[in-house]
Amino acid sequence: MGNQFLYGATVLIWGSTWYAIKLQLGTVEPDLSVAYRFLIAAAVLVGFCLATGRSLRFSARHHVFIAAQGLFLFALNYLLFYYATAHLTTGVVAVVFSLIMLMNILNGALLFGNPVDRRVLGAAGLGLVGLVLVFRHELVSLDLAGGPIVGLGLSIVATYSASLGNMASLRNQRAGLPVLQTNALGMAYGAAFMTGFALLRGAPVDFDPRPEYVGALIYLALFGSVVAFGCYLTLLGRIGADRAAYAAVLFPVVALAISTVLEGYVWTAPALIGVVLILAGNVLAVVKPRARVADSAAAAG
Repeated sequence: MGNQFLYGATVLIWGSTWYAIKLQLGTVEPDLSVAYRFLIAAAVLVGFCLATGRSLRFSARHHVFIAAQGLFLFALNYLLFYYATAHLTTGVVAVVFSLIMLMNILNGALLFGNPVDRRVLGAAGLGLVGLVLVFRHELVSLDLAGGPIVGLGLSIVATYSASLGNMASLRNQRAGLPVLQTNALGMAYGAAFMTGFALLRGAPVDFDPRPEYVGALIYLALFGSVVAFGCYLTLLGRIGADRAAYAAVLFPVVALAISTVLEGYVWTAPALIGVVLILAGNVLAVVKPRARVADSAAAAG
């Protein structure tokens, strides 16, 4: 599959999964909802791997990094996003998550020694100003215990967790591990982590038979997890974590459109400017200057 198809699928699916998460809030505890989602996704992927003869046997060292991918990318970040969604409209949560692009670049520098140029620092500044504008009212009131501020904090920590999961996946791919098998095992690890956490804290093991919950669960497991993660992590391996996260510029637009129609999100001038600044910062972080691109092409030729 071409990179354009992978981008398009990632944007459209992940742009719509935020509202599906909202539909799961209520009866079932968030950690169990996450566990159900990735248990189904892992079962589908493991079954496919076994049916097609793909090996799921890796060394203990590789399993450590696959488990790390599962913890940060398929467990902890989603648990925090479920809680954040209880405080914020899903479109705003998606906008905060778009900052994963900047986090990927910074984590790539810290963990892999990738260079960071001044544009990234400028992009980070735009993103910070944008966040302040989106949450201007809550910050001015200094209600640090208020729902929106709590949702913002949870979303930021969840996004950083997802970025660490991206780094684990990138390490696995650089070590020659295939995306499909590592996703299958990583999702199984994620489901196990969430199930264990729920049991340790004594959460009631419930299930919601309502069509809204079941439909959202199936959509999140099959499309949001199996399909979208496969597309995104394939992109990550092909073009790098920073450029793969360029999808984060586009899917918040889808999420905000859905949030405006279905959740009644009310736009204010500061919020609109803030969203534009955040997305502009993401673009600035990954778009290379023409001169540099021309030099790279000449060097490659």
